[in-house]
Parts: sequence; C-alpha cells; structure tokens
Amino acid sequence: MSKRKIVGVMGRGEGARAGDVDLAYELGMLIAENGWVLLTGGRDAGIMDSVNKGTKSRGGLTIGIIPKTTDSISEAVDIVIMTEMGGARNNINVLSSDVVVACGAGGAGTASEIALALKAKKHVVLLNESEEAQRYFKAIGADLVHIASNPVEAVKIVGALLGK
Repeated sequence: MSKRKIVGVMGRGEGARAGDVDLAYELGMLIAENGWVLLTGGRDAGIMDSVNKGTKSRGGLTIGIIPKTTDSISEAVDIVIMTEMGGARNNINVLSSDVVVACGAGGAGTASEIALALKAKKHVVLLNESEEAQRYFKAIGADLVHIASNPVEAVKIVGALLGK
C-alpha cells in the first residue's frame, strides 16, 4: 500500500476575506473527493476552519498542526498535533505536505509557509492570491509556483503534480 498524499492548505485565520473562506470550503471538498489527506494549521478560524469543514463534509481525513496549546481547534480536525512552537510550526506544515496550496490573500504567516515550501523545493499552488504576490513568489520560486484562479483549477494542478 502506498502512502496517502497530503495536501497542505495554508491561509489566513482571523481576518480572512469571506470570498477566500468560501473558496477554501470548496477546495476542502475537492481534496476529500480525490482521496487526499488535508493538513492545515488546524485552528477554528478563517481558511483553516473552512477548508477542514469542506474536507469533512465529503468524508475526508484532516490533520491540524496547532501552534499553541491555548489555541481553539477546528471541530473538523481529525488528528490534532500540538506543537507549542508558535509560528515555527510552519516548517512542520510544509515539510509534512506533498504539495502546498496557499488559499487567498494571506498574511505574514502564509507568506512564510510559501517561502519555506519553496526553500524545501515543494510545489506551491497560489489560489486567489494578488497579482503582486504571484509575481513575487514566481520570481523566487520559478517552476515550483503554480497559479490557480479557482478551486477546481487548483485541484487539477495538484493532481498533475501528485501524478493523479
């Protein structure tokens, strides 16, 4: 039996745009429908909560890498990994993922996860990121950075990268 593929979805917690939260829910559903495991920051806010709920709505498996033991955890996380590492847990997020999807207009945490993924030679799909962010991450990541304008396109890219 081969290892199940893990798709890491990174995005803003508090302050996430409503449209990005909706995209995250749809993305989560599609991840589950493809049989992939979802990995997020696991908190009960913004992109993390929404993508977990979308994945669970289709019977998928979810993993949450929690930065602090005092953080509220999404009810849709199956496997909780407490780190008490704060933002340093971002390295766990990206290194444990086969592919990383950055969903929506992220903050500094999401940008750090994208940069860590590129440094580790991981493919990153930017979903609904600003044109400035796309240009910047393409400039530093070249062929490792892929652009998607909607969840269906993002999942198509992820599938091609994972060989599915």
